[in-house]
Amino acid sequence: MRRLLLTLGCAAALLAGCSSGPHGRAVYLLVDTSGTYTKEIDRANAIINYLLGTLEPGDSFAVARIDSASFSEKDIIAHVTFAGQPSKANNQKRAFRRAMTRFFNHVHASQYTDIRGGMLQAAEWLHETGSKDRHILVFSDLKEDLPPGHKQNFKLPLDGTHVVALNVSKLLPDQVDPERYVERVKRWRHRVRKAGGDFRVVNDLSRLDGLIKR
Repeated sequence: MRRLLLTLGCAAALLAGCSSGPHGRAVYLLVDTSGTYTKEIDRANAIINYLLGTLEPGDSFAVARIDSASFSEKDIIAHVTFAGQPSKANNQKRAFRRAMTRFFNHVHASQYTDIRGGMLQAAEWLHETGSKDRHILVFSDLKEDLPPGHKQNFKLPLDGTHVVALNVSKLLPDQVDPERYVERVKRWRHRVRKAGGDFRVVNDLSRLDGLIKR
C-alpha cells in the first residue's frame, strides 16, 4: 500500500508539471564591468540570449556583475529557476530579459575587478540550487585588479563545476608580449582545476553551441 501511495504521489507530481529541481542545470554568468572592458559588454547580450533560448524548465540561471568586491547578492542582476510549465517559463524569460536590458542601459564601470570574489558568490549560489550540473561563465579579460590591501587567499569551492571564460580579450600589454595573455589564462586554468573544477576558454561568440554541455 505504501509503495502504491508513493507511486501515485510521483505520478500526481508529474501531472502537475513540477520542475526537475536539483536535476536541472544551474548556470551563473559573471559580467566584467571594469574600466575599458565595458566597451565589450554588448557582446554579453549574445550569451544571455543564447542561454535564455537553451535553458529548460527546472534549470536555474543567474547573471551578476564583477564588482570591486563581489561578496554579496547586491551584485546579482537577475536570477531564476524556470517553472515546469512552458508558459510560465516563457514569462520568466521575458522578465529576465527586461531586467538585463535595464542593467545594460544604466551600467557603470567599476573601479576594480574582484573576479575571485565573484566566483565565490557564484559557487555559493550554485550550491544553493541543489543542482549537480553547475556552470560558471566568466565574461572578462581575466585581469584581476583588487583594491589596496584587499587579499584573496581562499580556495574556491568549485568541485564538479564547469568554468568557461568568455571573450577573453587581449590587453594592450598583451599586444607587446603575447606570453602575458597565455600566462594569465594558464593561471586561471590552474586555479580552477586546483579547486576541483574544469576550465576552458570560448572566444568565438558566434559559436556558442555546447557552451553548457550536460
